[in-house]
Amino acid sequence: MPELPEVETVRRGLDPVLRGHVLALVEQRRPNLRIPFPDGFVDRITGRTVTALRRRAKYLLFDLDDGQVLICHLGMSGRMTIQPRGSNQPADRHDHVVFTTDDGMQVVYNDHRRFGLMTLTTSRQEADHPLLAKLAPDPLEDAFTPAHLSGRLAGKATPIKSALLDQRVVGGVGNIYACEALNRAGISPRRLAGSVAGKRCERLVPAVIDVLREAIAAGGSSLRDHRQANGELGYFQHNFRVYDREDSPCPTRGCEGHIGRIVQANRSTYFCSRCQR
Repeated sequence: MPELPEVETVRRGLDPVLRGHVLALVEQRRPNLRIPFPDGFVDRITGRTVTALRRRAKYLLFDLDDGQVLICHLGMSGRMTIQPRGSNQPADRHDHVVFTTDDGMQVVYNDHRRFGLMTLTTSRQEADHPLLAKLAPDPLEDAFTPAHLSGRLAGKATPIKSALLDQRVVGGVGNIYACEALNRAGISPRRLAGSVAGKRCERLVPAVIDVLREAIAAGGSSLRDHRQANGELGYFQHNFRVYDREDSPCPTRGCEGHIGRIVQANRSTYFCSRCQR
């Protein structure tokens, strides 16, 4: 599933194509994705100007000039790809929504598993929308501090890895970047979240921020489905320290351990049991 860096990479790629432009033509090619499209979806957004393109956690938010907000989640396999003017690229059967702007550019939403979604709200109702209301502050916002994360983790008896995947604790972090950040911070993924509150958060918070920023700069991680909006692959997967590197030597300087793999909440967790405590 695309995590924060992949979604932010897509947002940055789409922004110059969509912001300030009219959605002159919108094609909806099926009645639903993970959830049904809103009633009148095409008519409600056709002719509207995109005034801003934002991200909250793993959601893309398109602000429209009439106060509507288009909420998009890429799910497991969704892609937003830009097609230039006059492109003759044939349609794919998994191209479910096509946005054509007033200057002829197209943004195609392709999703072969259909776990993504698109729905509408308004700027006034956005904060209370069920998909967004309980999201934690974004790790790249100033509000994400050791003190803030300590408060979210205090008293939690779940493993810290599971806590980092909880979008009510940290917005946007998924399996890959939780593993990477915990390794950088020297914290075991099996450690109880409540025991990380305090001094360990002073290591964990900058590790989360750094790994996310580095991944965004690299265009995200392309393991299966992720592509940038221009169709290119991300390449942060070449910089993984632990994720999907089972049995490899630990990259931490001075550590003689090897990367192991365990399963937590049906997800693979990669870590070094020697230097992550």
